[in-house]
Amino acid sequence: MRAVIQRVSRARVIVEGEPVGQIGEGLLALVAFERGDDEAVARRTAEKLARLRVFEDSSGKMNLSALELGKEILLVPNFTVAGSTRKGHRPSFDNAMEPGEARELFELLAKSVAELGLKTEKGVFGAHMHVELTNDGPVTVLLEI
Repeated sequence: MRAVIQRVSRARVIVEGEPVGQIGEGLLALVAFERGDDEAVARRTAEKLARLRVFEDSSGKMNLSALELGKEILLVPNFTVAGSTRKGHRPSFDNAMEPGEARELFELLAKSVAELGLKTEKGVFGAHMHVELTNDGPVTVLLEI
């Protein structure tokens, strides 16, 4: 599993001209499940996202999590995050999980994050999406589990 995580002031996903998920301050995660990932990976990812300390404390140090601060999370399925650019000029998506399995794990991830107590929004699996965001910091982290 790989995810590109951005701390945002706001973010939203638009499908066919309509907003389908939006948040205020929190985390935007572009998520790709890879071959071999399972339910345990989805649950660990939820924990990691909720507890990732990328928000500043009173000293200005990134020491607080979305869970501690009651922030929101926008999850966007994005198989291209699993792409490899090690060879050639065209990304290889050979390690990306098949769509049916990935959809199930993505839904489990969203459910698991919500069960931790965070407002959770999501994009639409398999849809052409436009993602709008205001990166705060900027803070961008690559998560690999």
